[in-house]
Amino acid sequence: MARAFLLYQGMIMQHVHTAKTETIGSRENGFARSSDGAIDIRLSAPAGDRFGANPEQLVAIAWSASFASSLNHVADHRRIKLHADIRIHASVDLSSDDDGYLVGIRLDIRLPGLDREIALALIEAARNECPYSRATRGNIQPVYNLL
Repeated sequence: MARAFLLYQGMIMQHVHTAKTETIGSRENGFARSSDGAIDIRLSAPAGDRFGANPEQLVAIAWSASFASSLNHVADHRRIKLHADIRIHASVDLSSDDDGYLVGIRLDIRLPGLDREIALALIEAARNECPYSRATRGNIQPVYNLL
């Protein structure tokens, strides 16, 4: 299989994956599904009366799952054994100001069995590796809490 490369902001990068979805409607009354059928959900506004997921919930899941993978990767690289019960509670806040809506995120991270200093070092390294943390740098100011 041939490797695909992309040019992004002057850097050559190896392509790893493309997720494809389709959204019909909007957060208030829409539907979304992935091209592979793994996701097929109704959308709703936060605190709305319609049953469904809102975009902030989906971002919280995506970011926390990606951050957990980054934690595992940096721990493996440093030969640190992580407990199987890593937990990340993500909170995505939707706020507004005079210019429109803003998004904020908070990750509350539980790394059982690790010394606090080691856990904090892993979180800092994962912040520099996680694709979501990197993609939003300079725009969203995530908060990372070690519990």
